[in-house]
Amino acid sequence: MDYSRYKNILVERKDRILRLILNRPESLNAVTPAMHAELATLFADVRRDSDADVVILTGAGRGFCAGADLKEPPPDKKTAERIFEEARDIIVNILEVDKPIISAVNGPAAGLGATLALFPDIVVMSDRAKIGDTHVKVGLAAGDGGAVIWPILVGVNKAKELLMTGQVIDAQEALRIGLVNHVVPHEKLDEFVTEMAQRLASGNTFAIRCTKKAVNQYVKWMLNQVFDYSLALEYQCGLRLFPQTD
Repeated sequence: MDYSRYKNILVERKDRILRLILNRPESLNAVTPAMHAELATLFADVRRDSDADVVILTGAGRGFCAGADLKEPPPDKKTAERIFEEARDIIVNILEVDKPIISAVNGPAAGLGATLALFPDIVVMSDRAKIGDTHVKVGLAAGDGGAVIWPILVGVNKAKELLMTGQVIDAQEALRIGLVNHVVPHEKLDEFVTEMAQRLASGNTFAIRCTKKAVNQYVKWMLNQVFDYSLALEYQCGLRLFPQTD
């Protein structure tokens, strides 16, 4: 699989482990429209990559992903519609990857960044990292996946509290409420995640993939119940914020 067309995401391969690195470190890997378009196709390519058995998703520099890049000008109507169409592709494509995906949350994960961190199969946070779905703080509904994955992981009422306040929590709190699988010392994050990836890669990869497919049926069911509605609500919020894009 050729990943050379990706300009905002680095793809590294070691043996049968694929490492995806969100690569805008100067902005904590905040997502521009161009990067969003790359995310919409990246995981479809990963799914077809027959030379990989395990995937690691992380960020370059000090952050995992700070969400949308708010320094970008408001999108025009055509760009906004494209972004909202891509939003479904990103999440569906992540869930369709049958290889196990490990999130290595090396720094702040906010908004869409939190969604990208939580939809993979195993989430490992640095003890320095923080996470929060902050859509409401910029006047948007949690529509890009947060309304799906947070209730699954922490329960409905806790999810509503965190999503409605846009609260950012530290790694230990994320672990305590069951949002993430592991918290490790920052300097040990790469070692811990690599060892876990090697453990999965050395296992029965066919059985592992089948197990992931089975469990993801539940996540997909929740996605089909909630995602399109939440995304439509986010779009409505966007029209209120940027009426000139209508």
